[in-house]
Amino acid sequence: MSAAIVKELEHLLGRERCLTGPGQVLAYECDALTHFKSVPLAVLLPESTEEVQEIVRACVRHEVPFTPRGAGTGLSGGAVPAPGGVLIETSRMKRVLHVDVDNRIAIVEPGVVNAHLSRDVADHGLAYAPDPSSQIVCTLGGNVAENSGGPHCLKHGATAKHVLAMEVVLPDGDLVQLGSPAPGGAGLDLRGVVLGSEGTLGIVTKITCRLVPVPPCVETFLATFDEMEAACHAVARIVARGVIPAAMEALDDRTISAVEASVYRAGYPEDAAAVILVELDGHPAQVAAERQEVEEVFVETGALSVETARDPEHTQRLWKGRKGAFGAMGRLAPDLYVQDAVVPRSKLPEVLPEIGRICDELGLRLANVFHAGEGNLHPNISYDGRNEDEVARVVDAGRRIIELCLEAGGSLSGEHGVGLEKREFMGLLFSEDDLETMARVRTAFNPDELLNPGKVLPTSRACVEVKPVHRLPGAPT
Repeated sequence: MSAAIVKELEHLLGRERCLTGPGQVLAYECDALTHFKSVPLAVLLPESTEEVQEIVRACVRHEVPFTPRGAGTGLSGGAVPAPGGVLIETSRMKRVLHVDVDNRIAIVEPGVVNAHLSRDVADHGLAYAPDPSSQIVCTLGGNVAENSGGPHCLKHGATAKHVLAMEVVLPDGDLVQLGSPAPGGAGLDLRGVVLGSEGTLGIVTKITCRLVPVPPCVETFLATFDEMEAACHAVARIVARGVIPAAMEALDDRTISAVEASVYRAGYPEDAAAVILVELDGHPAQVAAERQEVEEVFVETGALSVETARDPEHTQRLWKGRKGAFGAMGRLAPDLYVQDAVVPRSKLPEVLPEIGRICDELGLRLANVFHAGEGNLHPNISYDGRNEDEVARVVDAGRRIIELCLEAGGSLSGEHGVGLEKREFMGLLFSEDDLETMARVRTAFNPDELLNPGKVLPTSRACVEVKPVHRLPGAPT
């Protein structure tokens, strides 16, 4: 069976775009969450929608599971191939097909790198707003699959707000158009159903993106605090005053130390317990009024200092530290586990110390860097996966952190998705009826479950599909 489909796929794409060598496919065994690994039967590199359709139809004929993948920057195991399955890598579909300046839309292929779209439309005074930390490498197809966020989504919204329409290859190879560039499209919002479905309902091959004008005024501030609790209170008070910054990010002392010791050095004060990075954008008069409100809050909450970016280079350096924080963690230990739960902003002052207490009790190295304005936490636990005892403690901490955030009225994931990592916790957030409804929607799109099987929803079938390298929360046994 495997030899037959490989031969057919090689005939379709040629050997240079149908990778089957052991060294070739090994590079695709996992996404950025390296805890779950499965070597694909083949890695396919289509360059057109028609080739994606033919690959899918071949897989259906041979009953071989298939998984779509963008740049592999996901952090929930969502792009890990099923055993015996193939991986459809869409990064070669990277054309910006059309830019409509008057209507502020761009039509792109899924392999377009997030940051490249803003670069390509900058001369028109436009940009693409969602900006994941991995935006210099992550692709828009993967962003659609995960409904990716980013620091500037506090004000401007996540991917769902900026994708108007999609061309989607269904699990039987048929092609459908979902959504419309025009507002208020008639009928069911199937665009909204597929967007964020983590590659389980279809493979996106064309995306109509909403572009936004580059704001006429942008100001960036770095506020320093001697305790994280005060920084969290500042975040909540800023929003309570009616100010919605473009971005509002928090880093603790351990993150600051890691960043300042790395190539991402940003000039953050290394004696601070926490810093808040705030960006305001809009009309100059609006930014001036909001700046006054923000500065008053910083005074009220005891900020030690407030630094204003002097020029675009200074702004870029401040953001380099924030967006390079995960990379900076790589210097601390061989492995990194990044949580992604969300809590209400008002709960930050009580939830963060409890997360610290959990990790201290278990003897784990914790660093916090997170989207403070949205309450989207990113506890980073650095550890050595070769140490079985330490791995067990990471597993315990991950479970307890998720349960803590849900008890505080939060959610499982703000932007990284459920994938393999959190699927077994879905029952803590959703009822059996909820999960059954989700399963019925998936079945309507993907009746044979050949497309990205075993992801998102907890099922008995999923429990034997992918072997984790380390036991993490929600990992199959």
